[in-house]
Amino acid sequence: MTQATSLMRSLVVLLALVAFNSYAAPLPSWQEGSSKSAIIKFVSNVTDPHSKSYVAPAQRIAVFDNDGTLWSEYPLYFQAFFIFDRIKALAPQHPEWNTEEPFASVLKGDLKTALAGGEEALLEMMAATHAGMSDTEFTALVKQWITTARHPKTGKLYTDMVYQPMLELLNYLRAQGFKTFIVSGGGIEFMRAWAESVYGIPPEQIIGSRIKTKFEMKQGKPAIVRLPELEFLNDKAGKPIGIHQAIGQRPLMAFGNSDGDMQMLQWTTAGEGARFAALVHHTDAKREAAYDRDSHIGKLDKALDIAKTQGWTVIDMQQEWKIIHPEKR
Repeated sequence: MTQATSLMRSLVVLLALVAFNSYAAPLPSWQEGSSKSAIIKFVSNVTDPHSKSYVAPAQRIAVFDNDGTLWSEYPLYFQAFFIFDRIKALAPQHPEWNTEEPFASVLKGDLKTALAGGEEALLEMMAATHAGMSDTEFTALVKQWITTARHPKTGKLYTDMVYQPMLELLNYLRAQGFKTFIVSGGGIEFMRAWAESVYGIPPEQIIGSRIKTKFEMKQGKPAIVRLPELEFLNDKAGKPIGIHQAIGQRPLMAFGNSDGDMQMLQWTTAGEGARFAALVHHTDAKREAAYDRDSHIGKLDKALDIAKTQGWTVIDMQQEWKIIHPEKR
C-alpha cells in the first residue's frame, strides 16, 4: 500500500467518523419521551430556515439556572459548603466568631442552627468570607476549592455532580447555533471560576448575584476589591432584570427547577414567536433526591402549578434521565 493510498483511507475514515457524529442521535442520556421530543422538536423548528418558527442565530439565546438545574443542590447549595470552609479557614483571624452567630454554629458543625436565619444568615456569611480581597485572589481560592473539595454526603468532587443529560443539552444547543447562559442566584464570581471548564460557558455568559466592589491600588498595582455588601440578588424577579441588563434581549429558551426560576420562565415565554421553558423536577430519591413543594432547598410549588397552563415542559428526572451524574469524567 502506497503512502498516498494509506493517507486517503485515513481521510475517508475520519470523514466517516465526522459524519457519524454529526448525525448521531442527540441527548443520548435522555429516555425517549415527552421532554426529549419537545426539546428536539422546538430546536428543529427554530433552526430550520424553511420553518415559520425560524429564528436567526443571533436571537438563539438559552438561559439555565445552575443549582438544581445543571448540578445538584440538595441538601444544601454547593456555594454554602464553600462559605463554611472559608469560615473555618478564617476563624483564627476572627476569635469573635467563636461566640457570634451564625459563625459559631458553623465552627461547631451545627449547620442547621447556622442556617436558621435563612437567606439573610447565608448572605451575612457570604459577605464576611468573600470580601476584603481582590477578584484575582477570590478566583484563585474558588479554583483551588472546586478542584479538591468533596461533597460531605456523596464524597464526590462537586464538579462530578453535574447532570449528564444537561451537559448533553448544552452541547446540543450550541451545535444548533444557540448561545448558552447561566442565570443563577449563586455568586457570579464563584461560578465564573470554573463554569467554562465544566459547562463550556465562558465568564461573560454568566449572570449571578454579586457583591459590591471598588477599584484601588494594592501594593502599587490596580485591583478590583470585593466589599462586604450585596449589590444585586439575581433570584426570582431579579433574574429577568439580570438577563435584561446583561444580554439585552429576551431568551428563546429557559430552564430552571424551582420557584426562584418562575419569573425567568414567565418572561421568556411571554416573548413573541416560538418560546420554550422547562422545569427539572427532582423525583429520583434513589439516584439523587426527591423534593419539590415543601423543600427548604429548590422549592418547586407555584411554578409547578402553572407549568401546565403555561405550556412549560416538566422534566421528570426519575422517568426521563437514564443517568444523573457523569459515570466517568
